[in-house]
Amino acid sequence: MYNKKSNGIFSSLHQRIGIDLGTNSVLVYVKGKGIVLKEPSVVAIDKKKGNVVLAVGEEAKEMIGRTPSHIVAERPIRDGVIASYEAAEAMIKFYVNKVKKNSLIGYVFKPIVAVCIPAEYNSVEERVIKEAVMAAGARDVYIIEEPMAAAIGANLKVNSAKGNMIVDIGGGTTDVAVISLGGIVVKKTIKVAGDKMDEAISKYIRKNFNLLIGEQTAERIKISLGTVIPPEEDKKMEVKGRDLFTGLPKSILITSRDTIEALWEPVSEIVDTVKSVLEMTPPELASDIIEEGITLTGGGALLKGLDTVISKSTGIKVNIPDDPIACVAIGTGRFAESL
Repeated sequence: MYNKKSNGIFSSLHQRIGIDLGTNSVLVYVKGKGIVLKEPSVVAIDKKKGNVVLAVGEEAKEMIGRTPSHIVAERPIRDGVIASYEAAEAMIKFYVNKVKKNSLIGYVFKPIVAVCIPAEYNSVEERVIKEAVMAAGARDVYIIEEPMAAAIGANLKVNSAKGNMIVDIGGGTTDVAVISLGGIVVKKTIKVAGDKMDEAISKYIRKNFNLLIGEQTAERIKISLGTVIPPEEDKKMEVKGRDLFTGLPKSILITSRDTIEALWEPVSEIVDTVKSVLEMTPPELASDIIEEGITLTGGGALLKGLDTVISKSTGIKVNIPDDPIACVAIGTGRFAESL
């Protein structure tokens, strides 16, 4: 009798952590505190010293494209799933320990962790993620699908009989899903998201300006100038890179209007996926979506004009939460709290 009671008391002392294990960034939510950490999903490894981890997060991201051959700064998460197990384990362990430093309980009791993964995943991908998080020091690991986590974080009534449509555009994947009665009715995941947008910008600049740029430069262009509709003010930005003809450093000026053409292909694929999911949606739920609108989350939701393009293409209003980037982490954290 005493042991049963003790187990109940001690189980409540375990930290509840939600991890948004994204392709570009990791967000960690802790019960009672909210989001306590947001860092790039990058690990720097020294191959010469037997794959020793040199840096994780922001420090490692600064090394991308700047390291000698034996040091590799890599993203262990690709297209929403673990591509490099050892690097992913080191990164997760680093972030979990960083969170535990601020809690005495975290050092005494292993945390209970919830992790989100793309909607269309297989058992192998799920097992790899669970193993990596367990190896990083978790007591138990639970999985939640990204669109469900995003819907919870965006305060949608996921347990209602009414249909809700969520479009979550992350770094590696875009998840589109229709949710009703606490479950996903229709879903589709495509590997077209923030990274593909960066690649499209790099390709456009290489083709039209004969300039080779790095992935971080492409990302800065997307954040600063990126738009898919004609802007009220055509902003300009100086871009530096390597001239493909001379091989020498060179700088050019590009404008917001350049990004419309550059981004049109990946944006069109996202819009087509939204329309495809709507076509598969049962009529009763489709009528709910027309009434409630489509909710857009993830970093891609911040791309200027994307909500307008989706709305015009589907004839349905599009809603963007106050902090679309945090929705998945908040939803995963709330799921961890409810376990």
